[in-house]
Amino acid sequence: MADAPARFKDLCLDARDHQALADWWCSALGYVRRDSLEPADDEPRPADWPIPIVDATGAGPLMWIVPVFEPKIVKNRMHFDVVGDTAALLAAGATMVRQQDDDIEWDVLADPEGNEFCVFIPE
Repeated sequence: MADAPARFKDLCLDARDHQALADWWCSALGYVRRDSLEPADDEPRPADWPIPIVDATGAGPLMWIVPVFEPKIVKNRMHFDVVGDTAALLAAGATMVRQQDDDIEWDVLADPEGNEFCVFIPE
């Protein structure tokens, strides 16, 4: 099989308040800010730079929470899926977009900034 012209690297998520959204996703996924795992530099990362968050176990992909000025207006064209507890995510600040029904076997939620993601029940 020939080499593909691209390979998956990272996941980027836009946010108006990237600091708060990075904290939310860290809590929701058990991620940590990657900077917290690296030795301290003489100069801290500027607060307006994108924030890298990583799976504390090393299993999940690196995510960048990227600051943007514009609010989210329309449905995501791309989203990600998680296995988890819908009620706990709702209690943490997610909102229900579409509940599991006869047509879909998952819940569609949105993070505090409106980015949609699907939640599947753990097997």
